[in-house]
Amino acid sequence: MEIERWERSEEISDAEKKVIQEIWSRVYANCEDVGVSILIRFFVNFPSAKQYFSQFKHMEDPLEMERSLQLRKHARRVMGAINTVVENLNDSEKVSSVLALVGKAHALKHKVEPIYFKKLTGVMLEVIAEEYPNDFTPEAHSAWTKMKTLIYTHVTAAYKEVGWAQ
Repeated sequence: MEIERWERSEEISDAEKKVIQEIWSRVYANCEDVGVSILIRFFVNFPSAKQYFSQFKHMEDPLEMERSLQLRKHARRVMGAINTVVENLNDSEKVSSVLALVGKAHALKHKVEPIYFKKLTGVMLEVIAEEYPNDFTPEAHSAWTKMKTLIYTHVTAAYKEVGWAQ
């Protein structure tokens, strides 16, 4: 039941797109630091996710993770992909193609369970809400909830497209 609810992507209104883009412009100004915060919280809350990262899968200490050049590099990649999605919210084909590439790479090359995208986008919302509390109004939270569902929906669609079997 939970997955079915998650897989339905609600339309993001123009006003919500504007809210997402305004908040994201502030988030992306600190892209590496916020990205690192998101990944560290993700790995602390879901340590099993580290199994997919040979460079830092044995790191337990958040400070050690924070200093990891590989983790920082991955944070920049994650934030860059999200930035492309946010910048192109008015171009659904571009959003679909970017997230399809992410999904296919993680399914085929990295063999990452798709549930980790649901977990990661949830952590992303937590971190953004905490780091930008004045911007994260109830309306912003609603818009960003649709955004995380959009990401998860498109990524998991790519998994299905390549025949991912759980």
